[in-house]
Amino acid sequence: MFKEIQKIIEKKKRFVVTSHVRPDGDAIGSAAALGAYLKSLGKQADVILSDPPPPNLYWLAEQLQVQTFDGGIEQRSKIAFADVVFVVDVNTLDRVGALARPIKESNATKVLIDHHLDPENWFDHKVVNIRATSTGELIYQLIKSHRPEQINHQIATALYTAIMTDTGSFRFDSVVAETHRITADLIERGELYPSDIHLKVFDNKAASALRLLGMSLETLSLSYDDQVGFMTVTQEMIRKTGCHTSETEGFVNMILSIGSVKVGVMFLEIEKGIKMSFRSKGEWAVNKWASRFGGGGHRNASGAFVKDGVLEMVQKQVHQLAPGSIPQWPKDL
Repeated sequence: MFKEIQKIIEKKKRFVVTSHVRPDGDAIGSAAALGAYLKSLGKQADVILSDPPPPNLYWLAEQLQVQTFDGGIEQRSKIAFADVVFVVDVNTLDRVGALARPIKESNATKVLIDHHLDPENWFDHKVVNIRATSTGELIYQLIKSHRPEQINHQIATALYTAIMTDTGSFRFDSVVAETHRITADLIERGELYPSDIHLKVFDNKAASALRLLGMSLETLSLSYDDQVGFMTVTQEMIRKTGCHTSETEGFVNMILSIGSVKVGVMFLEIEKGIKMSFRSKGEWAVNKWASRFGGGGHRNASGAFVKDGVLEMVQKQVHQLAPGSIPQWPKDL
């Protein structure tokens, strides 16, 4: 699966690695690990993302020298004169953010490594596996099949973070025995302490983030025989608590902690529109539901964004389209 990519890595010298806007653990972890791996081979590699990391991932981005795009000449030149641009954990140009145009205009070979459905066709090479738990898992497979001895503490930390965050701390249905074999190998090769990584990612919140969570839980509502839950974070809540929108990461999973709930949706009101996070349990698929609003993703974890949307109207539309958007919807519900 990775032979062509390995040949490209061996032959080329200058690389740029990027991922999607509003980067999460998998985006930062997989991009950072690939960048560190390329450097370990003596390559020139820059990891550049359109948006800065969320507060709980600053430490990882700093350790592995992940840059935020500033629009300056230096970064633009690196993209323009790169031999190869790796795009990881995102497969559409618009989701690359401010780097989209520089990457599109670059003469570099464009390589996609991803685990999402329906990649666009502007890539020169693609490695896509929608059954993978994360893009971090695919980067691990690339390195393991090429130069496994290069998996050091930093690379292992980045990959473990990517897999851990994109599997919901290993609780999603995508997790199989091989997932644990991979993480065990990372723990051994990198001499990792998983509890330390979990602490940095999940247990390092500011008190204001918990206040924001409390406010959002006050909006919780259940519908369709208590099997579908909705929660909202408004701009006013963000202002009152002084939080950044990135602090809402993981809030939607709180809805799924309710025993009767099969599907949860969180609405996040930002200045430019309404961001929606769809999550589900088991066989209940939410990617089609998200696609109704121009989004998409995985069966149990998807997202969408309605630009310039009015919160109340978007909430009503999402609620009404639920029965016709979830293939496993019971006929009697």
